[in-house]
Formats: sequence, C-alpha cells, structure tokens
Amino acid sequence: MKKQSFLSILAASVIIASCGNKNDKSAQAGGAPQIKEYKTVVLQPESATLNSDFPASIQGQQNIEIRPRVEGYIDKIFVDEGAVVKAGQPLFKISAPEYEQQVRTAAASIKSAQAEVSSAKLAVNKVKPLVEKGIISKYDLESAQYTYESAVAALAQANAALVNAKVNLGYTTVTSPVNGVVGSIPFRLGSLVSSNTTEPLTTVSSIGNVYAYFAMNEKALLNFTKENSTGASLTQKIKTMPAVSLLLSDGSAYDEKGNIETVNGLINTETGTVNVRARFPNPKGIIRSGSSTTVRIPKDIKEGIIVPQSATFELQDKMFAVVLGKDNKTKNVNITVLENTAGNYYVVTSGLQAGDQIVLEGVASLKEGTEIKAQTQSQETVYAELK
Repeated sequence: MKKQSFLSILAASVIIASCGNKNDKSAQAGGAPQIKEYKTVVLQPESATLNSDFPASIQGQQNIEIRPRVEGYIDKIFVDEGAVVKAGQPLFKISAPEYEQQVRTAAASIKSAQAEVSSAKLAVNKVKPLVEKGIISKYDLESAQYTYESAVAALAQANAALVNAKVNLGYTTVTSPVNGVVGSIPFRLGSLVSSNTTEPLTTVSSIGNVYAYFAMNEKALLNFTKENSTGASLTQKIKTMPAVSLLLSDGSAYDEKGNIETVNGLINTETGTVNVRARFPNPKGIIRSGSSTTVRIPKDIKEGIIVPQSATFELQDKMFAVVLGKDNKTKNVNITVLENTAGNYYVVTSGLQAGDQIVLEGVASLKEGTEIKAQTQSQETVYAELK
C-alpha cells in the first residue's frame, strides 16, 4: 500500500512539472515583443512655394467726389447707387433757368454786335474814297476805322460771353469724370445744391485698377528685401518682387495677379509696421472700393528639406522629428522650421539633411530607441500635394 501511494504521488509530480514547463514555454512565446511597422520616407531636396498672407483693404485707383459747379435744384438723377458708369456719362441734372437765359441773352448780343460790325464796315467803305479824293479829311476815315475796330471787339466779347454762358449751362448736367462705380447718393430730387455744399453729390470710384493696402511688420519687410536681392535700392528690389495674389472675402482666389508698387518710407513706431500698396487689374469690376481681402505673397523654395507636419511633434516649445537609424531604432531630433508653411508641410532649416529616413506618422507616441520595421514610401506619394 505504501509503495503504491508513493508511485501515485511521483506520477502526479511528473505530470504537474511537465505542464508547468509547457506553460513557461507558451508564456515565453506569447510575451516576446512584436516589432511594429511604420511608414517612413528618405528625405530628398524638394521645391515648394510658401505663402505669406496679409489682411488688406481695397480702394479704387481714384475716388472722386462729384460736386456741383453751379447753384440750383436737383431736377434729375440719372443713375443709382452702385451703378457702373463711363467717363462723360450724365449723373445729375440741376435746374438753373438763369443759365439758359444767359445763353439766350448772349446769343442775342452776338447778333447785335454783328450788326454793329457790318454798319461800321460800311461806314469805312463809304468814307475811304471820299478821303482819297480830298472831299473830307483823313480824320473822318480814322474815326470810322476806330468805330469798326470797336465793333469787332464788341462782337468778340459777345462771342466769349456766349461761350461762357454755354459752359455754365453745361455745368447744370453733372457727368462722371472717369469710368467707375457710383457711391452713395445723399441728395434727392428737389434738393438745393451749390459749389459750397459740404457733402458731395456722390463719389465715383475708378475701379479699372484697384489698390490693396496692407501692413507688414519690420521683420517681414527685412526678410522680403533680403530675399529679393536684385537691385541696390528698395525701389529696385520692389520691382523684382514676385507677382502677388488676392484672396476675396469668401476665401476664393481672385483671377488677376497684382504687383507691389510702393512701401511707405516710415515705420509706425506704435505698431512696428509699414504700409504697403499692391495694384491689381480689375477689368470686370468684381472688386469694389472698401472690400476686405487678403494679399498673398509667394516665396519659392528650391531644393529644400521639406517634411510633412504629421512627421513632427512639439515638446517644451521645441519641434522634433523621428529619424530611423541603420539599426532600425528611432531617434528624436530637434529641428527648426520656417514660420510659413507650404500647405501641410514644414520647410526645415536645421536638424535634418538629405538622406535621413524619418517616420511619417505616430511620432508623438513613439519612444526614442524603439526598434521598428520601416514601410518606405515614395517621394511622389509623400509630397503629392506639393506637385
């Protein structure tokens, strides 16, 4: 009995030990760390365009106040607010009967003066042969000649008065001096206006070309002038700046490109900015004076190190990228980038170089020194948005 019990216990111990060894091997097999796969790319020089955006306000090339030259009541208004007008197109009609009367009076004066001239000429022609025959004195001929010259002068004066009267009458029809858009019209039919009226009849904005005014800080101005190294003076550098774009209030891009024309010579000490003016053609009249827009200035990067924003992370105000070493282990690298971005990409100024293999996704949670399996992506795939 004792021998049989001992054999039973021994057999149970062997079975338990065997099961324990099996479980240990299973645990070791199941607990082995798995190497995860991450998308990577080998950096190569790329080209891109960086955009700097500046809020801007639009003004017409000319904002002309329309004022009356004569006094009278507004008899007709030919246009409405916001209407597109051509140079010379009538805008207002001012009722001023006295100017019509002046034209009629001047016309009558001309006829009277013409009669006087004719009469004086006849007198000269009559006296002249009598003087030649010695019948009357030479004094009578000179007197007739002076009368004739005085009549001619009076006729010229009457003609000038008619021209002046017609000019004044012409002022009763107020026309647009330029092609443009009519602004607000504060006066209505029957309003009494004159050249001394404080408020203009309206304003016509010439919008064949428009000006976009925006402010640029001192640092940005220095960067732009350094990048545009062609030319010795600031004026020459401005001429070599690239064409700029305009974003409308709805975010859409305006069809026409513009150019920076002037940079204010003084920096505002309170804001640290300088005023800049860009000119844009406006053939279709889409842009109106007073519009709020955005001026976009491009900067071309050629053969630069560019990384997707998803391949970076920030830690304590520093930016990092994850570089994969030859041993397939990760290393966090501190990088610096330009302030302006190329869409969803950063332009790296230090920390990375061509040939470095970086991790593209999940870098924020990837511990340094982790061994990974690289799933290398093509340049065309990673930088498709830049193409």
